[in-house]
Amino acid sequence: MAVENVGDKYVCTVCGNEVEVTKAGGGTLVCCGQDMDKTE
Repeated sequence: MAVENVGDKYVCTVCGNEVEVTKAGGGTLVCCGQDMDKTE
């Protein structure tokens, strides 16, 4: 899933790492070898 908006939050389903977007560049966030899931 491509990062689109500042403020979006993502979580790794493997280790629980959480990321909040501060600058959207359109790439994807990967942790533990897989794409991170967007949270509400």
